[in-house]
Amino acid sequence: MRWQAWKKRLWLPGVLALLCLLTLALLLYTGTIWPNTLFVSDYGVRGIDVSSYQGRIDWESVARSGQCSFVFIKATEGRSYKDAYFQANWRGTREQGLLRGAYHFYTDYRTGGEQANNFISMVPKEAGMLPPVLDLEVSGADHSSMLRELKTFLGRLRQYYGIRPIIYTDRSRYAEYIEGNFDDYTIWIRDVYTPVQWSSVQRWTFWQYNSRGHVTGIPGYVDLNVFSGKRQQLDDIAIE
Repeated sequence: MRWQAWKKRLWLPGVLALLCLLTLALLLYTGTIWPNTLFVSDYGVRGIDVSSYQGRIDWESVARSGQCSFVFIKATEGRSYKDAYFQANWRGTREQGLLRGAYHFYTDYRTGGEQANNFISMVPKEAGMLPPVLDLEVSGADHSSMLRELKTFLGRLRQYYGIRPIIYTDRSRYAEYIEGNFDDYTIWIRDVYTPVQWSSVQRWTFWQYNSRGHVTGIPGYVDLNVFSGKRQQLDDIAIE
């Protein structure tokens, strides 16, 4: 009888605890709350990055919302892939006066020269745009070969656009390829689950802290980013 009474007492707290855990999981999944949210309060210059995954974007609403100071737009991937929404996004951000740049998703099975040519064929060189971005999220089978091709890619873009590209990457690829090899490049670090302040990557300029953000004018989720400095410093790194 005593055990039956204890079971009744434990039942309600157990159910409430389970409901709290399920609610927390749902809030995390939908992006309503995010682990890094408390750690970005010191960074007032916010931005987003977009691709065809966001579909058609209402850039007028995005600009009017005041939720972002900069936008990075996917342009290309590998040797020949071109993002179907790049032209519309590039035109829409320009019309709304949003500071923007373009990025290339790097693949390990194409040469750096081929991929650079693909990006250059898609992205015009315009005054006021942010530097081109190498999106590095893969590792090559041969480390030295991968490193050589990355240098070729970055060198080709730097020569064409007249400015040193930005490198977007995660902590693993940073340690594998970037640290000690590209120390003079601007780093855009992806760390959406833990605060970048806890990371070994201390030399960063942009931080992608959330992959399930919401911005007015964009259907579904969008990546959220911060810039480490002031708005004027962001403007200063744009192509003249």
